[in-house]
Amino acid sequence: MDRRAAAVADLERRLGHVFRDRALIERSLTHASVGGAVDNERLEFLGDRILALIIAEALLARDGAADAGALSKRLHVLVSREACAEVARTLGVGPALRLPGGETRRGAREQTRILADACEALIGALYMEGGLESARARVLELWGAALAAPHDEVSANPKSRLQEWAAAAGRSPPAYRLVERAGPDHAPRFTVEVEVGGTGPVQAEGPSRQAAEKAAALAWLLRQEARP
Repeated sequence: MDRRAAAVADLERRLGHVFRDRALIERSLTHASVGGAVDNERLEFLGDRILALIIAEALLARDGAADAGALSKRLHVLVSREACAEVARTLGVGPALRLPGGETRRGAREQTRILADACEALIGALYMEGGLESARARVLELWGAALAAPHDEVSANPKSRLQEWAAAAGRSPPAYRLVERAGPDHAPRFTVEVEVGGTGPVQAEGPSRQAAEKAAALAWLLRQEARP
């Protein structure tokens, strides 16, 4: 078994579903940059809508008192590109993607947008093969921790909050710098530093550069709150 085939098998194991239609999973993992192949854009379009439906239903069931505005904000966070990309990383989507060699060398397997699109395409593929209940069961499992986590705007969108703080304080925008990338390709660790207008840098780490930036922004905000 070649490396990519092994990665696809590992993805299916983590997903809890082995596709009977092998062409369907191949399509869900094929980026548009692959010439002469049916790519995952149509499945991504479908999966995006299915994900929103499943998460919206789950939010309604979990919180009978929340108004539409609060539910919309929570939904936006849970189905965001960043949230989908983190699920994709948990599943090991990156090594399973079908990409041209040039895109791989440019780090496309770790890019948030590409991972998020593939995650939504996989949801579309689950729906196509097993119907809504099959897709729902796996989405609720994959998003279970995020749905159950306490929600506040600062923790959910620390980078946006930090950007807003800098603007309100008349400071330069937050500057993020990659300090280190460590660990094997299948389980990398990124350390990122953020600085805002000369206030002193803060470092944090995460399983992706985007996650590390989010953690650094949150750490900066928490430090600011702790100051007298």
